[in-house]
Amino acid sequence: MSEISSAISARSRLLQPTAVNSILAEVAELRRQGRRLVSLMRGEPDLPTPAHIVEAACRALRDGRTHYPDNRGEPALREAIAEKLYRENGLTYDPGSEILVTTGATFALWAALTALLNEGEEVLLPEPIYDAYTPVIRLAGGRVRPVRARLGGGRYSLTGEDLEAAWNPAAKLLLVNTPWNPTGTVLTRDELALVAAFAARRNLVVVSDEIYEAFTYDGRVHLSPAALGEEIRERTILINSLSKTYAMTGWRAGYAAGPRAIIDAMYLVLQQSSRGPATFVQDAAVAALRGSRERVEAMRAEYERRRALVVERLDGAGRARLIRPEGGFFALLEVRALGRTSDEIRRRLLEEHGVVVVHGSAYGPAGEGTLRISFAAGGETLEDGLARLREGLEGLAG
Repeated sequence: MSEISSAISARSRLLQPTAVNSILAEVAELRRQGRRLVSLMRGEPDLPTPAHIVEAACRALRDGRTHYPDNRGEPALREAIAEKLYRENGLTYDPGSEILVTTGATFALWAALTALLNEGEEVLLPEPIYDAYTPVIRLAGGRVRPVRARLGGGRYSLTGEDLEAAWNPAAKLLLVNTPWNPTGTVLTRDELALVAAFAARRNLVVVSDEIYEAFTYDGRVHLSPAALGEEIRERTILINSLSKTYAMTGWRAGYAAGPRAIIDAMYLVLQQSSRGPATFVQDAAVAALRGSRERVEAMRAEYERRRALVVERLDGAGRARLIRPEGGFFALLEVRALGRTSDEIRRRLLEEHGVVVVHGSAYGPAGEGTLRISFAAGGETLEDGLARLREGLEGLAG
């Protein structure tokens, strides 16, 4: 090890690239070799940010809204978030003390974990789960305690037995994501009631990532655990962003809502780091939250159409079985019948058929035997990608 390498902290050595970033490096190399690849990997909406939101940002820039923001979030945005949470989620939060505006949902998660975790305390994490949660937990000094979810009846689910089996006295937080990346599950009221009862019984704080809330299908409705009653509300940190709902991934506008004491602690973390999104971005976020929901519903309908195409083209292809997503824009494809690891299948599909997907083992051992397919991009990309994927799966099955 070189002298300068030895200066790297032990904590940072716990970190590793996300699965998506590792695969992107492979993709870049193949493209340098002249390969034409089609990606069904990223959760990046291909739909444009609605025009009225863009115009609000431009207007704010013209009006000189380019200076330091209020570190808690501009008052107008905190008020718009409170209005949204009441209108759409049935939740009441004080915009002055119970809402914090953050640089995307990722920073809200980081601020919550940093504010709550002592060194060595554990976070219960249902699995399979978005792999970027684990590094943030480690960076905040915590440890991951997996909660292995069950696959049955065409969906992944959580039970009280699973939660109790994972618990130990070092556990402090339970992190849930609904709609749930990568499984596509939308947690039901009964499932969330189990979560709430377990959190109360074991004195846990619930961190609830709700960034895919706008996109649910087949009549399912997103429900925040905080909406189940005052007791669970007082131990829940709700995290959300505008990235997916309004196709604003590059704008980095997110927020957290929760009990004042925790929001105050998160605010101190934020003061020493990002200090919040730019003022003109926050003005655009106000326009998004207070504007018509027509564009959001149009996006949801488009993703539902794409989901139907994924189901039609992939279910049964090469002995694969599609786990029909209830929400979000990812689908898991069960490929255990192919008799290979998910990473081997993913690599074969990339190298031999030019289609990019994510191996399920990236989301923990419970994800092994699956591939994650994104339908965030549509049109020719989705059509071509699904054709290549089907051809590859049938070839592997043969």
